[in-house]
Amino acid sequence: MVVASSVRVPYTAYLRVYEPLAAFPEPERSHWARYARRGETPSAQDEQRRALADLLPVPPVPVPVHESADAFVAVVDEVVCICPWRTRLRGWQALEGLEELLPASVLDAALPPVVRRQAATDYERWREHNPDARPWIRAAIWHVPVRWFVLFDDTERDFTKSDEGPVLRYRTPMVQARRRAARGLRTLRNSLEEGPLVDGLVDVGRWLEEFHPRSLVELDYGGLVHAVPEGQLAEDHSAAEVAEGLAALRDGDGERAGAAYEKLSDRWRAVRERQFSS
Repeated sequence: MVVASSVRVPYTAYLRVYEPLAAFPEPERSHWARYARRGETPSAQDEQRRALADLLPVPPVPVPVHESADAFVAVVDEVVCICPWRTRLRGWQALEGLEELLPASVLDAALPPVVRRQAATDYERWREHNPDARPWIRAAIWHVPVRWFVLFDDTERDFTKSDEGPVLRYRTPMVQARRRAARGLRTLRNSLEEGPLVDGLVDVGRWLEEFHPRSLVELDYGGLVHAVPEGQLAEDHSAAEVAEGLAALRDGDGERAGAAYEKLSDRWRAVRERQFSS
């Protein structure tokens, strides 16, 4: 069921993989085939509203009791591709990083320790039976990680306006995303010391290897488009700036690489600072 609401949930950007139906085993394949034929499907905003609604009861429900049967659907060259939500798995994984994001007092008030311990126990038990499970969706709050832009070219940028507001996203075939990740990683390792940027791109590259080679990779600004002025979105060409920085590093031009990185950093620093606005 599609959730009807005028409330927009901002702040989160997404990196998604859509796999062709052939990548899914039965009976899941048949489920997604029927799902794709039904027409209108829920949006990312609907997914976030459902998750936030689960935090309202006392005690809150940080992770759904049952896995979501919803997905995002894309048709690529007449091939139906599916990006399952896997909200339960992603909820468990998100809980693991909350202690680094929130002060202990705030975290305990929102999600009491007993609730978090039970969720961790449930996740450990579930992992024993699903050791190879991985999400089709990654999320970032108040920014788009630089390493995500490495996967895309500026020509794949799509900025449009819809009834719900602007949409800014990139889409590329999996083969291109993997090639760019590998090339970008070589450039970074040849030019920089090991660090968060290199480690992050290694992690993204390994994640992409988990999926069907004919998948579609999507970077969606998601709710961030409601937190950034439309004029700034129209002028945002972050993927081009990342590509320019990497090209400069390959040419040994540190000054040009630094200028590209500074421009990118300034843009996203301004976005992240909005989270402290009142």
